Amino acid sequence: MSGSGIRFDNVSKRFSAGSGEVLALDGVSLDIRPGELMTVVGPSGCGKSTLLDLVAGLTEPSGGELTINGSPVRGPGLDRGVVFQQYALLPWRTAQGNVEFGLEAKGVPRRDRAELARGYLELVGLDGFAKRYPHELSGGMKQRVAIARSLAFDPEVLLMDEPFAALDEQTRMTMGDELLRIWAATGKTVVFVTHSLTEAVYLADEVIVMSPRPGRIVDHLQVSLPRPRTYEMLSGDAFGTLRDRIWRHIRKSA
Repeated sequence: MSGSGIRFDNVSKRFSAGSGEVLALDGVSLDIRPGELMTVVGPSGCGKSTLLDLVAGLTEPSGGELTINGSPVRGPGLDRGVVFQQYALLPWRTAQGNVEFGLEAKGVPRRDRAELARGYLELVGLDGFAKRYPHELSGGMKQRVAIARSLAFDPEVLLMDEPFAALDEQTRMTMGDELLRIWAATGKTVVFVTHSLTEAVYLADEVIVMSPRPGRIVDHLQVSLPRPRTYEMLSGDAFGTLRDRIWRHIRKSA
């Protein structure tokens, strides 16, 4: 299934805080094209995760409108998969069992679930690990299982909230390449929140830079670096120019 287009039209989000309110997002207008990989960066507390929660349907806008393929988002749905920083795997289930959990939620018949789950594990590079339990897997492997579980819904949109932040640098880089491979193979629309400026540029078609709270979009960068991406690009002038442009915004907000 190909990805879906997402539109934020002057979206704001307020949260109750004690006797008052906190404005988390203010006037966010944004179009994410079907099949695009967009990364979102900004200082802590700028509303990056709130933006993802809105798309996931876990919370509702306080103002403006958020649509997917022209339809307002009214709550969670199987058209959107979410991958968090914490793996949130079921410890009593094997890797295959965790992926099958997503298929169960979609109502896939029992006889079909095992084969489909093994296929998704193979897609994320875990062929041969289906019978391992989470405590038998490395951090990177656990995150692969979490991605496979989200993909098992066959969502049109994959929402990723700092999914590699807890991994060591080498594993994080490997997982970035794995994500790009999976994205190229599936055509999903991906919205990826990160604190890493290098990761943001390396992965993305476009990078959104957000201001301190209340979160507003202060820059929207097109990443025209060729694909497939290579780590040799990291030392290139074009990559450095994009990363420095983002850093100037982040430094202003510090």
